Amino acid sequence: MKHLIYTILPFLFFCMSMTAQNEIKLYPKEPKESNEIAVDESFQRNDFVINISKPRMYEYIVPKDSANGTAVLICPGGGYSGVSVIKEGLEIAKWFNSLGVSAFVLYYRMPNGHSTVPLKDAQMALNIIRKGAKKWNIDKSKIGIMGFSAGGHLASTVGTHFKSKAQRPAFMILGYPVVTMQKELTHMGSRNNLLGKSPADELVTLYSNELQVTKKTPPTFIFHAKDDKVVPIANSEQLFKSLQDNNVSSEFQMFEKGGHGFGMRVKDIDSSNWPNLLRAWMATQKLLPLQK
Repeated sequence: MKHLIYTILPFLFFCMSMTAQNEIKLYPKEPKESNEIAVDESFQRNDFVINISKPRMYEYIVPKDSANGTAVLICPGGGYSGVSVIKEGLEIAKWFNSLGVSAFVLYYRMPNGHSTVPLKDAQMALNIIRKGAKKWNIDKSKIGIMGFSAGGHLASTVGTHFKSKAQRPAFMILGYPVVTMQKELTHMGSRNNLLGKSPADELVTLYSNELQVTKKTPPTFIFHAKDDKVVPIANSEQLFKSLQDNNVSSEFQMFEKGGHGFGMRVKDIDSSNWPNLLRAWMATQKLLPLQK
């Protein structure tokens, strides 16, 4: 009975939280490109949504008297097979709200080998946030993107593949991100879901985001644990080196312990300090007021 309660509670928490937020569909009708997933969206676990074909985001807007103008689009992780909607979505959004930052949790389409689909969804979401900036008390120059694991790959794709000033996020925050698609260092599940099992070399290079950094890449904060057995920390190390080589303002917090997928739930180990470190970094970037 106790096990059943612990199983049901997160799902109820998720449902109550989501129904309290506005859902924003990314496209008025159907997206132009299909991801060709024929089965319905569903929960694989209580907080993990798979087979997403209807892209949308949920808004967590700070009241006008508390807002500081900064906003962030959050891309939860899940190996490009689903999204961890509570641990890497709702919980992160609520924390940002406590800092006066409005947040949006993105349910991007699963690529199913259609590599352009998640990027188009994230870019569309940013576009919607920009268009609604005035009504949400958001400063258009302070709209950034955050991603975890495969969501970190999507966020870093947005931050390195933009084609115009309007598509460029103001900052990137990457938690234990997949960055490269190079076989020896990537997370193979994410790579297979995004690019297919036998991608062309050109596609592998294109989506190896450490190779796509330029001097125009936005300021970036990265955190990753050395004992991550799912996504090698070399993903973050290589990206950070590219950022430094291109003189992009960036900070990399490397932790001894934390494993993979810890979100904000780790306790009493060094990786539990990443929110405080991120808050300090955001203040230096003038995205938050300086702490007294």
